[in-house]
Amino acid sequence: MMEKLGVGVIGCGNIAMTYMRNAALFAGVELKACADISPDAAALRAREYGIRAMGVDALLADPEIGLVLNLTIPAVHFDVTMSALSAGKHVFTEKPLATSAADGQLLVSEAKSRGLRLGSAPDTFLGAAGRRARRLMDAGAIGRPVTGTAFMMGRGMEHWHPNPQFYYQPGGGPVFDMGPYYLTMLVNLLGPVERVMAMATRGQEERLITADGPFKNTTFKVGTPTNVLSLLEFRSGATVTFGASWDVFRHSNHPIELHGTEGSLRLPDPDTFGGTVSLSERGTDWKDFASEGDLYGARNWPYAAPDRANYRMLGVADLVRSLQTGNTPRASGNLALHVLEIMEAVLRSGESQGSVMVAGDVTQPALLTEEEASDLLA
Repeated sequence: MMEKLGVGVIGCGNIAMTYMRNAALFAGVELKACADISPDAAALRAREYGIRAMGVDALLADPEIGLVLNLTIPAVHFDVTMSALSAGKHVFTEKPLATSAADGQLLVSEAKSRGLRLGSAPDTFLGAAGRRARRLMDAGAIGRPVTGTAFMMGRGMEHWHPNPQFYYQPGGGPVFDMGPYYLTMLVNLLGPVERVMAMATRGQEERLITADGPFKNTTFKVGTPTNVLSLLEFRSGATVTFGASWDVFRHSNHPIELHGTEGSLRLPDPDTFGGTVSLSERGTDWKDFASEGDLYGARNWPYAAPDRANYRMLGVADLVRSLQTGNTPRASGNLALHVLEIMEAVLRSGESQGSVMVAGDVTQPALLTEEEASDLLA
């Protein structure tokens, strides 16, 4: 029987609902308390989930809490995670690990020196579609991977978000905001990235906010590239085009396609845990593998009218299990740091117009087997 680890949530915004609702699915975690910069937000979540609302310092000092779930805004990820590690707590943080690779490295080193576990979103690659794709890749379904494409394209945030300005400043942009989902999935399937080359532009110097709210019909200046095309060279020799843009009205590119010496693999949106994986063996028609019947693939979100699979907390459960098994957590701080280094290298290459090497000693995360995935359930 798995002993439950007490979890304290810091940051009670939108994403917290998903994690806190999903906590009940997993055997090894028990929500104990939550904290937020807004005491009202913490009190609301505490009432919803029958836990205690606390101040951040009190939560970090609470002996009942063994792991801090950091769901704050990216700008304070580093400070909150470092404070939690300093208080002797294991940490799982929303993406990105930090806003710079240098800060990410400090967190990884701190956790290591204290013998603590550090994990980071996204854990979507552990969902049904990601596990299916990984099993197919590991079984040689497409042979030796040669090339591929990954596209995250849309119109940006200002048409639905009431105050979208921060998305368009340094530390934001499509690469930092959405890149972790695509890049984590690619590293899960192909292993680490060695070198990147990129071109970065802005489709517009100013953006008009059309979403309802205090800034409706006002404009703001764009301070970071909104359209980035990059080439990723993997240590394995595979090369993948990764495009991230908020300057696209409509497109028909698949989120991820990988092509090898024996066939091609097509993946759904890596920001979800489910969706259909398709395989073409040596040019035959696509064979579809749906996820709905697989573990962590059933549509459960939004819970009033589910249209996607959302099992955020799966990575936390895997991290907690790793404390017993001694294995490396799959959605680890090391993996998140590597993804952060890739994103930084992409933006640096866009500025310098040269290729940028990606250092680091990360290894491809271990496959989450179906038996292990099932063992995590309550």
